[in-house]
Amino acid sequence: KISRSEIMRSPLTITTTSNNDEHNAQGKNPRGRISLEMDVVVKEGGKGDHDKKMSLVTLDNPEQQQQQKMTNTCTSSIIREGVMEKEIVKGVLRKKLSKMRHLMIPKAIHTAYIEEIFANYILKLFDPQTVKYNGGVARIKQWKISCYLEVMDGGIPCTNPNIQLLHHCLPLLDSCNELFLHWYKQQHSCNGNSKFKKINNNIKQVKRIMTFITRYTPSPNESALLKHIDGAGKVDGSVVVALPIDRWTAAEDINSFEGHGGGLTFWDGKGENGQPKEIYYETRCGDVAFIDRAVWHQANPITKGTRWALVIFYKVIS
Repeated sequence: KISRSEIMRSPLTITTTSNNDEHNAQGKNPRGRISLEMDVVVKEGGKGDHDKKMSLVTLDNPEQQQQQKMTNTCTSSIIREGVMEKEIVKGVLRKKLSKMRHLMIPKAIHTAYIEEIFANYILKLFDPQTVKYNGGVARIKQWKISCYLEVMDGGIPCTNPNIQLLHHCLPLLDSCNELFLHWYKQQHSCNGNSKFKKINNNIKQVKRIMTFITRYTPSPNESALLKHIDGAGKVDGSVVVALPIDRWTAAEDINSFEGHGGGLTFWDGKGENGQPKEIYYETRCGDVAFIDRAVWHQANPITKGTRWALVIFYKVIS
């Protein structure tokens, strides 16, 4: 404690520990800080200037440090440059002109990053749970091709989410949170409507309420997820991330579905007859689809190979 002092701060020097390497950064708070040092000039009682150095150390317990390191993986190594700053903004503007409420960004996630977690964790830990839906989902009452990482309150649709796989996917999921929140704010901005602008400005964060990885095959009831609305319209939006073609457990030409269906179809906007337009997208590793509440879409059938996708349902929190 320094009484009757005037403290003038110089730029912060932050020392961090990340992957056993030490880094110094000027004026920024990097991920996973361990200690923070600040040079100050103290003027006391007119006796002249005295340079003093104060050190503020913040140490979390080991479990918190590990969680922080994992969830704060630098998003620049996961999200492709330009997606947040340019492509989502421009893409939303184009879609709004067509009265559409979805957006597809090719290669939004770095392919190399997805391939790493896919080969090292997803393929090894993927263990689909069998779930039953009242009335079925897209005409399928018993769904057994998805591995659920996070489920809704009350254990819906299953009570045994794959926590181990979730652990390894958290940096990717947190990056998807950032992407979805940025897209959602752009999608729900409304020119000239001050009331809606106020609501939009109050959107602070998003919460994942269901996360799962699906593996489509040519087998009956496993080749597609036909025309449906995510969460029966009870979610604020969703994200679909295209995962790699599996070239690790068999030759790529065996597992590839290219030329044999796949991709996503949306029914959105308005066509000449007043009905929603049908829009088809081929999807490849790293492509990200943003889907607003109650937009009809489907994962198209495949007749060969396997197709993998990560799906997240979101709730927006004001």
